Formats: sequence, structure tokens, C-alpha cells
Amino acid sequence: MELIVLSGGILVLPVFVFITSFLFWPGFLLKAYNWFWRRRLGLQVRYSRRGNYRFCYSSRGTPRGATPSLLLLHGFSASKDMWLPVVNHLPKDQHVVCVDMPGHEGTSRTGAEDYSIQGQVTRVHQFVQSVGLDKRPFHLVGTSMGGNVAGVYAARFPAQLSGVTLVCPAGLVYPTETEFIRRLRELENAPQPESIPLIPSTPQELEDMLKLCCYTPLKLHRQVMQGLLDNRIPNNDFYKEVFMEIVGEKSRHSLQDNLHLITSPVQVVWGTEDQVVDVSGAAVLEARLPNCHVTLLEQCGHSVALERPRKTATLIMDFLSAQEGGCENTKKLS
Repeated sequence: MELIVLSGGILVLPVFVFITSFLFWPGFLLKAYNWFWRRRLGLQVRYSRRGNYRFCYSSRGTPRGATPSLLLLHGFSASKDMWLPVVNHLPKDQHVVCVDMPGHEGTSRTGAEDYSIQGQVTRVHQFVQSVGLDKRPFHLVGTSMGGNVAGVYAARFPAQLSGVTLVCPAGLVYPTETEFIRRLRELENAPQPESIPLIPSTPQELEDMLKLCCYTPLKLHRQVMQGLLDNRIPNNDFYKEVFMEIVGEKSRHSLQDNLHLITSPVQVVWGTEDQVVDVSGAAVLEARLPNCHVTLLEQCGHSVALERPRKTATLIMDFLSAQEGGCENTKKLS
């Protein structure tokens, strides 16, 4: 009888912890979920240093054969874990590295000089050197802000890359502007902007941000939404500092200003329903980059890695294979 009671207690305890966390600490539960997902995917969280500066990253596998390593750069206010849905669909033996961008998550938080696009490129280059990715050409992937950084990185350090994938990249002059871009102009003229669409501080603002970034509505439980908000709010002052830096004059059109220096093969992936940076930017890249392959994803918004993770992984691996086989430039609508 005592054994049965003890066994029952052991079974009840995890359930009690889960329910309590879900009700009172949903942010903690989300972090635990990401930890579990990383473990399941074989990703290990590691740290590297450049002097006093610390980089946090997750990685799986080792460089192999002719296939280049993948370095994934996340977008504004995200973290290395935003790539988990994509890594889930990559080949298990593919060497992949996901790094927290400057100041984000586990990477050192310093000052504005590291948050401009050029500053981030410099720090990413230091990270590449610190983990030895520069020993052979690797493939660089970046989305949104990370796409801006990836493009400028390709312009500054072409010899290190076998190619680059830009997913809905920021940093261009877009022939068609979104309502979001027009709103940025208003914020720029405001002495102290009260609300920035990508930096929510209330449940309603978070819901609005998700609607802005995703074409397909996310049906998340109220407590999951609260957990996302709880994890973001302590970082909002930092996010505002980064945001004002990357939309400032020095960084706003960084990718556009460096297109003429990009010589690596470039893959562009863009959601046709992107409400953050308009899909017309894909035509700008195609016109300016001679070795450019464009894929437009219908019924997909700005958060391509979240909305279409399997397709994103497939496109990246197909592009790597095509580069190995010397594929010519094409454009397709999928």
C-alpha cells in the first residue's frame, strides 16, 4: 500500500509542477520547453569569448565533406531558439550553428556601437573566428534584421562564405512600402515614441505584433501569450535601444548600400504577405545581384521560419546542393 502511495506521489508531482508553472510562471515553462526541444534535436548550448565579450550559441554536428556549415542569424528581439522549427527539418548530420545576436539572450549586452548593423557584423565576424567557422567557407542565413546583417557580412567578408540566404531581409529601399515602414517614419519624428509595434508591453500589443509578423493566425493559449510577454518585458528597454539604432540613418539602408560588394551566391526567400518589409524588396535584390535565386512563398508573412519551417529547411538544403552542382540563376514562385 505504501509503495502504491509513493508511486502515485511520484506521478502526481510532475503534473503538479507543470500545472503550477503553466498558471503562475508561464515564461519559465516556455524556456523549459525550448530546453527540451533543443535536447531532442541534439543541439547543445555553448559559449565562446572574444576578450571580455561572450557569445552564446547552440550547435549540432561537425563540418563534413563538401557540404558547408550553416550559421543562422535571428531577427530583432528574437533568439537562437527561433530557428528550432527549421533545425527540426534539417538533415541530422548537417553542421548547424545558431548564435544569439549582440545583446540578445545569452550574448553580452554592451552599448549602441554593437547594435548598429555594422557593429553587429563586426561582432558576428568575431564569433565566427572564436568558434573556428572561418577555417572553411560556410553558408550564412539571416532573417529580417539578421538578413540585413548577413547581407552586409557577405559584402565585408566574401572569402569566408560559400553562399548566403536572406529571408525577408531588412535594410533595403523597398519599391512598395508597408504600413509598418510608414509608421517608422512617424516614430522617427517623435521625441519619445510611446509604442513601437515590435516591442509589446501588453497582451493586446503582443497579439498585434503576432498579427503583423504572421500571415497565418497563431492560436496560442492565453497563458502561452502571457509567458511570451513575461519573457520579453524585462528586455524592452534594450530592444528599444537596438531598434532605434537599426532604423537610424547609419543602419536603415545598410544592405542596400552594400549590394554592389556582394559576390557570393545569394538565395532570397520572402513571404508574399509580409507586412513588415514588403516583398518588392526581392525584385531589388534580384536586379542588383547577378548570382541570385529568388523564392516567393505564397500565403506566408514575415515570420517565414515560424510559418514555413519545413519549406525553409528544404530550400536552404536544395540551394546548398545546387551550389555544389553549379546551378544557374532561376526564379520560381512556390
